[in-house]
Amino acid sequence: MTYNSEDVQKILQIALTRKQEGEFSREQLVEMASELGISSNILETTEHKWLAQQEEERSRHTFNTFRRRDFWGHFVSFIAVNLFLILLNLITSPSYFWAIFPVLGWGLGLFFHWWSVYQSKTEDYEIAFQKWRAQI
Repeated sequence: MTYNSEDVQKILQIALTRKQEGEFSREQLVEMASELGISSNILETTEHKWLAQQEEERSRHTFNTFRRRDFWGHFVSFIAVNLFLILLNLITSPSYFWAIFPVLGWGLGLFFHWWSVYQSKTEDYEIAFQKWRAQI
């Protein structure tokens, strides 16, 4: 039976997981790579790329958390202010429901804010992420 490189990688990954549920040291990683015939240069380059990817994922997670907290603050403000306006409207002029205009206007803005926060596969998201990253 023959295996392609992707199959070998998956099999070895599962076997390593079953063999040792704990963590591996850097020395163990180097030893495993040498047993598999992977040069130290390739291992080091790959390790740096992997670390950079991990840092990128952490940055994106932090950025997403920041944006979601900002959105929920906006949402709470929307609810509080518009409830006040609706109550004010019902007390002062119950025959004309003028509070619908700020509710709809602000609601439209809130919808677009939600859309920008929870759509993370767009070009606008990438631009916002790069700007945020440059600030930190």
